[in-house]
Amino acid sequence: MNPLILGPILEVGKTLLDRFIPDPEAKRQAEMELVRMAAEGELKQTIAQLEINAREATHASVFVAGWRPYFGWVGGTAFAYVGILKPLLTWIASIKGWPAPPDIDTDFLWVVVSGLLGIGGLRTFEKTKGVTK
Repeated sequence: MNPLILGPILEVGKTLLDRFIPDPEAKRQAEMELVRMAAEGELKQTIAQLEINAREATHASVFVAGWRPYFGWVGGTAFAYVGILKPLLTWIASIKGWPAPPDIDTDFLWVVVSGLLGIGGLRTFEKTKGVTK
């Protein structure tokens, strides 16, 4: 559940408990039950999302299982362009008198690629330790 929604729901629940349960001990027990129910719902939602992710990753279609590799290819292509191709094209363009090739904004791209590389590194580490298959 979205944490921005969870807070107001708990506050409404506590307000209702204040109105209908005057006993402080019973109210504390009811608040604990409310927090437990919210946590269980969030855990169930997380487990369901992990199951969906696992099914997507094993799907035969590249359009379902290929979104992670797509970001890897886009990031690798951008690295190749910025690091190798653009300087080479700039050099050739300056010799020929052509306009320089365009710059691309890579700030957001580096965040995504470094996140993917970090997750891939963690998966590799888990595989070497025998945690995953």
